[in-house]
Amino acid sequence: MSMTPPPGWYRDPSHPLAERWWDGTAWTEHRRQTSQQPSAGPEFPDGGSGRARAVALVVAVTVLVASIVTGAVLLDRGDDTGAVATNPEPPFASSSRPSPSTSLTPAPPPSEDPGVVVDELNGITFPLLDGWVRPENITEDDVVLTTPGTYDCPGDPGLCHHGRVISRTVTGNDEKSPEALAERDIAEAADSAYDRDILDRRPYDGIDSHKQVKAGPVAVAGRAGYFVRWQVRTAAGPGGYVQSLAFPAGVGSQALVIVRFAFDAGAAGPPPADMDRITKGIRPIGDADTGGGVGSSIGPSR
Repeated sequence: MSMTPPPGWYRDPSHPLAERWWDGTAWTEHRRQTSQQPSAGPEFPDGGSGRARAVALVVAVTVLVASIVTGAVLLDRGDDTGAVATNPEPPFASSSRPSPSTSLTPAPPPSEDPGVVVDELNGITFPLLDGWVRPENITEDDVVLTTPGTYDCPGDPGLCHHGRVISRTVTGNDEKSPEALAERDIAEAADSAYDRDILDRRPYDGIDSHKQVKAGPVAVAGRAGYFVRWQVRTAAGPGGYVQSLAFPAGVGSQALVIVRFAFDAGAAGPPPADMDRITKGIRPIGDADTGGGVGSSIGPSR
C-alpha cells in the first residue's frame, strides 16, 4: 500500500537546489529557490517532543532509502541504448507516477475561506483581492500575500515579485505606540524590500532616494493603528512604494503587529490603493463583521 504525503513544498527531483509544490496528488509547475539544500521529504516542525523528532528521523531515513532503491531500479531498467528515465518522481515511494499539474496556485484546504488568508499567530485575516494570491515561490518568512508570478530581478540575480504583504508580531521591545512603531519601522521595511534581501543580494541595486507620501491614523480590525508610506527610487528597476502599518493584535497579549507592504511602481506593479483596500479588509479571525472605529478611514497625508 502506498502512502501519499500531504500538499507541500518538497525537493524538486529535477532541480536539486529548488523546491517544488506537491498538491497531494500530483506535482505542480511551481518551484521556489531556497537558501539551503532542500529536505528530501516532508518537513517536520522544530521544537517538538523527543518522540516527534525520532519519528521524523525515521520517516526521513525511510524516504532516503526508498529514493536510493528507486534510483537503482530506474538505472537498471535503461533500454538497450543505455537511456535512463528522467521524469521527476513524487516525494515518496509509490507504485504509480503522478503526472504534472498545470495548477497555478495551491488550493486552500476545504475548511479555509477562499476569499481570505489567515494569520493564526496574530489572530487576523487578510482579504484576498483580485490580482493577489497566497504566498508562492517565497523564501522570506511571514509573507501573507503576493502578486502572482515572478520576474527576473533587475539587479542581482534572483526572482522578484511585483507586490508582497508581510505580517509580523513585534517582540523584544516595550513600544506601545502604533505611531512610533510605524515611523521607526518604515526605513527598515524599505531596505528589506528594495535595498538588500535576506540573502544579502541587491535585487534592485539599492535605494537612491525616498520620500514620504502618506501617513496617519487608521482603524485596523476595530483597533486604532497607524501607517507610514514611502515612495522609493532604486538604482535599477522602477522603484516602488513601501508601507509600515502598526496596530494591536487581537489575540494573546495584544502585542503590536507590524504589516509591511512592498509594491513595485509602474504599470506592472499593483496600485498603491490596494494598500488601503487590504488594510480596510483586515479582520479578527471569526469576526468578519468587525468594522471601523477610531480613525476608521485612511488618515490624512502629512
